[in-house]
Formats: sequence, structure tokens, C-alpha cells
Amino acid sequence: MAQIGIAVIAEEALAAATVETLIQLIAAANHSIKILGWGVFFDGVSVTAEPVQVELLRQTTAGTASALTLVKLNDSNADGLDTTAQQDFTGEPTAGDILDVAEVHPQSGYEVKYPLGQEPICGAGDRIGLRATAPAIVNARAKIFFEE
Repeated sequence: MAQIGIAVIAEEALAAATVETLIQLIAAANHSIKILGWGVFFDGVSVTAEPVQVELLRQTTAGTASALTLVKLNDSNADGLDTTAQQDFTGEPTAGDILDVAEVHPQSGYEVKYPLGQEPICGAGDRIGLRATAPAIVNARAKIFFEE
């Protein structure tokens, strides 16, 4: 049975006009992962604020970050998750191909679930990240669903 997991971060402050990776998934060396969907949510207060640029992208380096604990959606499956993840970046990873983009008002959020057969794939041993660039200071929460 395929294992489905989710990476979820606690609220993180975004600095104004600064690229910030919110989540990075690292596929195990022996298999790829399929991105089933992702979401990002903000707590802005200004109705006239400019939108936050959000990107799902491949990343070619790890950057400097803390480990993020992943959660299995089916906890009755005895197999563990081989994928690992990072959060709280103090050094940004190197950007690769951009796979998906959204402009999201900082008083709202955005979530996407990919249609069957159109999910982005993260190759074995590769990295995929979700990053945001906010024009003004705002807090963000984010998640990525994946299958390995």
C-alpha cells in the first residue's frame, strides 16, 4: 500500500520582501514522491495589502534549516515514511524549476489538490519546496500532502 504523508508547519513570520522557504521535502534515495497538494494561509490585517507570491519548486540544495516531523495519514499502516522534511530556514536553498505559482492575498489562503496523473514528482534523492515572498510582514502556515 502506498504511504501518504503530510508536512505541516506552525505559524512562521515572513519578513517584508524576503524569499522564505516554508517547507522542503527530501525524497529518499531509493524512490520518488508524488505531490498530491499543498496549501498556504496568512493572517494579514490590511484589505489593501499586496498579494504574497507563493511557489512550489524543485530545490537543488538543502539550505540551512531545522528538521520537520512528518505525519502519516494512515497510522494503521506499519510502514514508516522514508521522506524527510525541513522548516525554519536561516539559509535559503538554491532554487530550481518552478512547478506551480499563486498570488495570495495576505488576509486569506490558497490550497491546491492536483488531478490524478498531473501531480508534480520529486525524484529519488531530490528536494521540493514551498516558498513565499510577502511585500509586507505577515505570518504564514503551510502544508504539503505527498505519496511515497
